[in-house]
Amino acid sequence: PSSPLYPHHPLPPSELDPVGPLLLTFLAFTSAAAKPNAGLKTWGRFTKLPYPGDKAFLYETFPKDFIWAVGTAAYQVEGAFDKDGKGLSIWDTFTRGGNRIATGDVGSDSYHNIPADIRAIKQLGVSHYRFSLSWARIFPNGTRGSYNEIGTNYYRTLIRRLKEIRVQPVVTLYHWDLPDHLQQTLGGWSNPELVEIFRDYADFCFQTFGDDVKYWITIDNPFVVARHGYGTGVVAPGIKNDPDLPFRVGHNLLKAHAAAWHLYDRHYRPHQQGKLSMALASHWIKPSRTRLESLRECQCSLDHVLGWFARPLFTDGDYPACMKARLGSRLPSFTQEEREQVRGTADFFALSHGAALSFHLINDSLKFGQQEDLDLRMLLYWVSAEYDRPPIFVVQSGWYVLGNTKTEDPKHMYYLKRFIAEALKSIVIDGVNVFGYTAWSLIDGFEWHREYGIRRGLYYVDFNTPDMKREPKTSATFYRNVIQRNGFPEHPENRPAQGVFPCDFAWGVSANSIQVETRPSQFADPNIYLWNISNNGELMRLEGFRAPPLRRTTHCADYATIRQQVDEIRQVGLNHFHFSLNWSAVVPTGDVAHPNTTLLGYYRCFTRQLLQANVTPVVTLWHHTRQCSSLPAPLDADSKWETPAAFADYARLCYRELGPYVKMWITLNEPNDDMVSYQEAHQMLRAHALAWHVYDLEFRHAQGGQVSLALHMDWVEPAFSFSREDVEPAKRVLDFRIGWFAEPIFGRGDYPVAMRSWLRQLNSLDLPVFNEEDRQLVKGTYDFFALSHFNKNHYFVQHMIDTTWIMSPRPVVPWGLRKALNWVKEHYGDVPVYVMANGVQEDPARFKDSLRVYYLYNYINEALKAYTLDGVNLKGYFAYALNDQRDPGFGLYGQVQEEVIVKASLSNYRNIIQHNGFPIQGAAPQQCPSMTQACLGCHVLMKRHVVGFLTLVGSGMLITLGLIIYYKAKRHKDCY
Repeated sequence: PSSPLYPHHPLPPSELDPVGPLLLTFLAFTSAAAKPNAGLKTWGRFTKLPYPGDKAFLYETFPKDFIWAVGTAAYQVEGAFDKDGKGLSIWDTFTRGGNRIATGDVGSDSYHNIPADIRAIKQLGVSHYRFSLSWARIFPNGTRGSYNEIGTNYYRTLIRRLKEIRVQPVVTLYHWDLPDHLQQTLGGWSNPELVEIFRDYADFCFQTFGDDVKYWITIDNPFVVARHGYGTGVVAPGIKNDPDLPFRVGHNLLKAHAAAWHLYDRHYRPHQQGKLSMALASHWIKPSRTRLESLRECQCSLDHVLGWFARPLFTDGDYPACMKARLGSRLPSFTQEEREQVRGTADFFALSHGAALSFHLINDSLKFGQQEDLDLRMLLYWVSAEYDRPPIFVVQSGWYVLGNTKTEDPKHMYYLKRFIAEALKSIVIDGVNVFGYTAWSLIDGFEWHREYGIRRGLYYVDFNTPDMKREPKTSATFYRNVIQRNGFPEHPENRPAQGVFPCDFAWGVSANSIQVETRPSQFADPNIYLWNISNNGELMRLEGFRAPPLRRTTHCADYATIRQQVDEIRQVGLNHFHFSLNWSAVVPTGDVAHPNTTLLGYYRCFTRQLLQANVTPVVTLWHHTRQCSSLPAPLDADSKWETPAAFADYARLCYRELGPYVKMWITLNEPNDDMVSYQEAHQMLRAHALAWHVYDLEFRHAQGGQVSLALHMDWVEPAFSFSREDVEPAKRVLDFRIGWFAEPIFGRGDYPVAMRSWLRQLNSLDLPVFNEEDRQLVKGTYDFFALSHFNKNHYFVQHMIDTTWIMSPRPVVPWGLRKALNWVKEHYGDVPVYVMANGVQEDPARFKDSLRVYYLYNYINEALKAYTLDGVNLKGYFAYALNDQRDPGFGLYGQVQEEVIVKASLSNYRNIIQHNGFPIQGAAPQQCPSMTQACLGCHVLMKRHVVGFLTLVGSGMLITLGLIIYYKAKRHKDCY
């Protein structure tokens, strides 16, 4: 697709993922194969999706009749464990044994709080509520003979109240809480007799509640029931002495489900018109190595967890081949009649996903050496492919927060956003038939083996209050908003902008430094060579002969490094180039009376050659790096910035030597680093101001340039934009990070008020005070506002990264640049703004650097929105950086040994520059005054001296002694 979400150069599988190339051959044999291994194509498919566009957030809505649900489980929330005739469940017994600390005796006390739960459900705006019936509350000893009318009425009331608010019930018959009597007398699910007992319990439920229930779940997560209830012993009933018992339990669970399904199908479906399934939970798994064996192990891992129950239900009534091969006789066998009884007994695929009891929390054995991952989208695709596109209802999904966090749960909220977004992509992009989503859970409760150590509710429950007060968390507000909008509808600000920048817009590239080689590469070799024209054409040095010295001064044309760099810059098509000087190299002693004249001459040549190529130099005097201060050693050894006048003297030297060719100066580049102390920053501000005044008073009139400083500006958002309590701290963070340097210069000549007041509250005296003289010195010392912006956006106050953002590994969030630019406009009005550096790090080996292509397209597009829609006085944009050699991983040029490689991002950036943005299709071309094109060889045609050659021919060898007499140009004679 041509949308910016699917950028211009999608990588082939071999460059996207190491699994890709190996998988292609394998899939050629498996993609057309019959089930059950059709899911194998999943890993290969997702390596071939356009990167990184496919990872971008999808603004779209769900199908019209999509089911939005929320859920709970009886033992987790009901409480009243022994009230009104309820019998004990295996969890009531389990929590009183061993080293258990807490119980679910009270839970969230939903048994006494139907009105509170209904109110919460109504506030969310869901269409369905999934809850489970407590088997022991209806049949205290597990069988119909112990029927409890009061317990049954509780569920009648709950269903009636749900109907009153137009919410449909999704009812689970069994969610892990078997009547303890059945466990003690029959051995629980290890006994085949439970099949008929469960069928009878289901019969009662269908008869009693079925007229109001259209979706039934027979058994929740049989994997956990079998493996962890009867294998590891982590959950009730806590049995762990027979390694084969889980497989016999799973066998009985499948047959019990099938018995209930056939009962419903024959006796209740004709008039109740409901649907039945078994809720199957699964992780997702990705290969840890690039070998085909790893893929087979991934498939086998899913077969052992999800396929254990899904294949019998959805395929052929039997267990996966992988399980049978590895477990042998440990795995029970189905008779042909039992296969027919089990096969096809699911009306939809009920899928649970999330943190409930992912098996990796207990041990790694079922990963088979592979890596577990939380990828709901790939899991949905695998289910759809493996089981012939069944309709899928996500009946449990969500995350959790640790400890006693109350109503602010950003981790839960952003995982919820991620899972919902993945379900949406699964529908819209992958064509998977997902028809419902259930956020888990409605309220905080007893979290099984984790007791009350985690909270998974959308509503906070205060377990210390008599009425178990419920309060909506931020995740509840988020989920309600998603439901109201039926997903994530695209807003105008999400759409790519069309339009162009002004004709004088500065298109540039920034580099931390340039390659410096001050030894001339031409006219410096005194050797004489033989030119072997009759053989291989190579030059061979003639031993014993030396040419006389040329007795000439060095000229700019002598430096091949300058020509090469300028040529690379010209190829990008830009009109500005930003690089930094090295203060410690220009003035090694710190005394400007003794500069490095050779280096200054090199910089002078470089800036002149840029001008010859119609590229405006933008020069930084001091570039901050954490690795070294880049101050001259004597200053660095002292108190660093305690003598701002030394920087002003250095600036004066640079203005004098380079100023005729440099019209844009940056005094300090990114000084606002969190490693810089407040005292040091104060002196840096004075140093900048002194340097600015030096230019303003001594050089501006003659040179006509501009001077400012460049600030690093990440963007931060309140974690909860709908909470005033979080908006203010986010603003304060920007004051501390940007306003710290910006407000004294671009604002009122002092640090931000909020910064001072906050530090005062903390009893901190670290922030210096501007006296009136310094205030006047610093205030207004700018000609433009320069900012560097990279992909480091995050949410504050929680320091959260939105899990739906593209990670590289840092987040790629283009709209953060637009918000940063608007922040500058909001605070400092119509000040001219330059984005002085903007780029993303990517594997240098990827010359089809699709991430950088996507990055530049979308960040520049957001800059265009800031200019055209928001009125930001944006004057220029500089991509970072030129090449990997100087700025590893950020370059538009790559390098293999000595060969320079043009990356895909360079071509795309050049295309944007040539069009001056993103012109509206069909609109008349932008009319801009034509620029005078450089003609680097034109001076050759001017007045010049002679170039002479002496050639001797003999014996098949050609000897050429060249005497090249340099020529003078009419102007800039020392350029040659």
